Order: sequence, then C-alpha cells, then structure tokens
Amino acid sequence: MRLKGKRCLVTAAGQGIGAATARAFAREGAEVVATDVDVAKLVPLKDVAGVRTEVLDVLDRAAIEALARRTGALDVLFNCAGYVHHGTVLDATQDEWDFAFALNVRSMFWTIRAFLPAMLESGRGGSIVNMSSAASSVKGAPLRFVYGTTKAAVVGLTKSVAADFVQRGIRCNAICPGTVQTPSLDDRIAALGGDASMFKARQPVGRFGSTEEIAALAVYLASDESAFTTGTTHVIDGGWSV
Repeated sequence: MRLKGKRCLVTAAGQGIGAATARAFAREGAEVVATDVDVAKLVPLKDVAGVRTEVLDVLDRAAIEALARRTGALDVLFNCAGYVHHGTVLDATQDEWDFAFALNVRSMFWTIRAFLPAMLESGRGGSIVNMSSAASSVKGAPLRFVYGTTKAAVVGLTKSVAADFVQRGIRCNAICPGTVQTPSLDDRIAALGGDASMFKARQPVGRFGSTEEIAALAVYLASDESAFTTGTTHVIDGGWSV
C-alpha cells in the first residue's frame, strides 16, 4: 500500500504503459482516475478496484481544465500520452511535427497548468511524472527525428517544473524507457513488415521491456519513497544507452 490515500490521474490509460500504471497505482492503494481518448479501451479498467475511468482528449485544453475542476487536488499526475513517428528530418512532414508536439509536449503543458494549482493549494505537495524516452532524450536513435525531438523537450519541461516548484513540495520527474512491449510497438513492427529484429537488436538484455516494469518505476516516483527525487530522467532501457 505504498500509495495509500493518494489521488492519482493517468493519461493514455487505455493500453500499454498507461494501463499497467493505472493498475499498479490502484494495487498500491491509490484512488486512480484513468483517462483515455478511446472509451472502449477504458472498459477493462472499469472493474478494477480503486480506478475511476474518464474519457479525455489531451489535445482539448477545455476538456482538461473541466476535468481538473471536477477532480480537485491530485497527489500524482502521470502524463503518459504520446505518439511515435518513424523517419528522419527529411521524411518528417509539417503535420507530423505539429501533431507530435501537440500530443507529446503541449498536452503535458496543459495538464500541468490545469492540475498544479490545486496541488499547491492542498498543501500536501505532489508528484508529476512525465513520459519521455531513451530515444534522443538520452541518446540519438535512428529514424526517430520527430519523436526524439519531442521527448527531449519533455526532459526540459520536466526539469523546469521541478526547479520552479521544488520549494513548494512539488516533484517532477521523467521516465525514459527503451523498447517496451506495447500495442503501439506491435503497430510499428507491423507497419515495417512484421520484423521485430531491428527493435530487439538494440536491447542488450535481448528482450523488450514490459509495461509492468515501467509501471513499477512510476509507482516509486509517485510514492513518498522518492521524496528526495526531483528534476531527474530515469532511464529504464535494458542497457540500450550504456
């Protein structure tokens, strides 16, 4: 019960790392608001004790602000929503660039702006956890130009929030995973002809990470065990960046 009594919100909780983290938070005693833009993907979470589901499009600022008013003060905000584009700077389109920054970065700006004031007013402090990536935010990754650029921006966003609010009890940290077995990864592999070898080859441990392994790190960063930790990038990549 490492999160007993804490109120947590998770974006992109319908599948992958978001779903695993919502479940992990609930198992540790948290009251969890699990959000996703796709209502169907939230259905498996409806029967999980401690979890309340909400449809949320993180590209809709008004919807975020409305949810913040309904939810009130959080103890933990986990920004997990994101999208991976494939290609180099020469492949990237303006639409891909704009969409990636809107979803991968601007959504975090909007959620933090919406939920942080109540966190501060509660006097309990709080933990903000942002999903970055080992790709480009830690090391350069081939064919990840747009994605890597946005995830590097997430690291800067994280450190800035941490520096501004450390003396007011707010912690802000980023998780930087390597290649994790998720529906999103399955879609990317299928788009490249179904060959997973190029993805596995970059993992020195010889396998993909699991969503539960990333969720375990999120639990630590959400809990009081990490009370002395803020402004950090936590790399969990199976040795990829070594």
